[in-house]
Amino acid sequence: MTDLILWRHAEAENAGENEDDLDRPLTQRGEKQAARMAVWLDRQLPDGLRVLASPARRTEQTAKALGRKYKLRAELLPGGQPDELLELAQWPRSRGAVLIVGHQPMLGQTVARLLGLRADECSIRKGAVWWLRHRQRQDASETILLAVQSPEFL
Repeated sequence: MTDLILWRHAEAENAGENEDDLDRPLTQRGEKQAARMAVWLDRQLPDGLRVLASPARRTEQTAKALGRKYKLRAELLPGGQPDELLELAQWPRSRGAVLIVGHQPMLGQTVARLLGLRADECSIRKGAVWWLRHRQRQDASETILLAVQSPEFL
């Protein structure tokens, strides 16, 4: 079994006129969203988890809320593609679990691909987590959706 946990960054400030999108910080509400989700995640996450985050300021702040070691990876920046995310996560080849902290639309497109939906049919809310598992059943390979959690429901 291999778990892929996708966490969209929490609510961020709007970009100012001359501000780089990658420098946008979380809002106060976003900080609370990230903290609530981190508490929930920390209770669920397995040992040996790998955490990978986009180097955008808002995703790094979201990942920091978890209080675990993480690596920043440029492949997860806005504009990235599901293939890049899946290769980085080594999905589904790797053993164990990986948590990706990233952006829309890449996260939603990745979920859509893994669940057999059209790319535009899946959007992940700010601060929300989608937890998927890959498993072998007899001669079939399956991706199952274990959980979807939004900070508003915690």
